[in-house]
Amino acid sequence: MNEHPIEGLMKTSMQNIKEMVDVNTILGDPVETPDGNVIIPISRVTFGFAAGGSQFESQKKGKEKDKGNQEGGNGEQLPFGGGSGAGITINPVAFLVVGKEQTKLLPVESNVLVDRILDSAPKLLDKVQEMIGSNKSEIH
Repeated sequence: MNEHPIEGLMKTSMQNIKEMVDVNTILGDPVETPDGNVIIPISRVTFGFAAGGSQFESQKKGKEKDKGNQEGGNGEQLPFGGGSGAGITINPVAFLVVGKEQTKLLPVESNVLVDRILDSAPKLLDKVQEMIGSNKSEIH
């Protein structure tokens, strides 16, 4: 049995999609700065795909309408029309900065105040623990 035209259309489309979307689409190529940090861009990728097609009935005179079959009454292939389409959206989300001493995630869209609080939270907790520890030693 021959391959249906929609199968060829889908195979070609999926091969092209496979070539377009890879890990470098989401995690971009890293960039090394002069001070030794490595910056890796991170993006959100949204992808949509649609394909469809239809076979058309032959208009020849004297031919029976054969809607259930892929072939016409004399064994010839019915005409096929189809198409496919895809869309991709890539939005930058953050930059991963890998340094010698620490790794930071720098979001592109952020609330600066909240980010600063979250970045300083570990240091603040350490100071609070030191204060509590020094108060306990002074009491005893």
